[in-house]
Amino acid sequence: MRQKLIAGNWKMYKTIPEALQLVKQLRTKMEKNPPAKTKVVVCPPFTALAAVSETLKSSAIGVGAQNIFWEDEGAYTGEVSAKMIKNAGAKYVIIGHSERRRYFKEDSQVINKKIKTALAHKLHVIHCVGETLEEREQELTRDIVLNQVEWDLKNLAVADLKNLTIAYEPVWAIGTGRNATPEQAQEVHSFLREILDALFQPGVGKKMTILYGGSVKPENAAALLSQPDVDGALVGGACLEAGSFWKIIQASEKAG
Repeated sequence: MRQKLIAGNWKMYKTIPEALQLVKQLRTKMEKNPPAKTKVVVCPPFTALAAVSETLKSSAIGVGAQNIFWEDEGAYTGEVSAKMIKNAGAKYVIIGHSERRRYFKEDSQVINKKIKTALAHKLHVIHCVGETLEEREQELTRDIVLNQVEWDLKNLAVADLKNLTIAYEPVWAIGTGRNATPEQAQEVHSFLREILDALFQPGVGKKMTILYGGSVKPENAAALLSQPDVDGALVGGACLEAGSFWKIIQASEKAG
């Protein structure tokens, strides 16, 4: 049975007081009605990471960071290492998000180094892949996700995949209000499992947790999460309010 996972990517939102208010509200909801099948993770900005981790200590909510650098320390102004986020309480890290690829020009070589560093530090990686609107319109979706998985995960071993979750995030559906249909999401998730079988070994893909990310909201979560190869969601805007994020968690509990 694959692990269901709902992860909230806060992006560049929430001061420390705002962050603490949000996670306290979420913790209260989860303690009143603990999810039986779904792991929940929040990924605040670096500035709130330690405070959020402390507030969620001994709770069922996991904490992750949104990025790392690939070196443990050094003259890298503005960067944050795997050691640093672990020390601040993170157990998860998002790597390869489309916004990192787009705005900060991260390519597969960079993403591969970050993934290897995170795994070496025993962090669980949420690895993002996905195509742009132009690429989808040119029917390049399969080529793009195949290329990203192949090169981002280059030289990883099968054992490494136990600490890795893939998140399919069609770039054209992030922050746009547009959304892949449940059928479109299912098609790519199924294809991702085929890619993993081909790159690593048969049967690996079936065991991997694969999330959908791209304007996931309470209104569409149930339909997306009911697809057989969609194991959860990487949530953006809807995770910034405890009530809407909780509704998505509940949808995960009811699906499948």
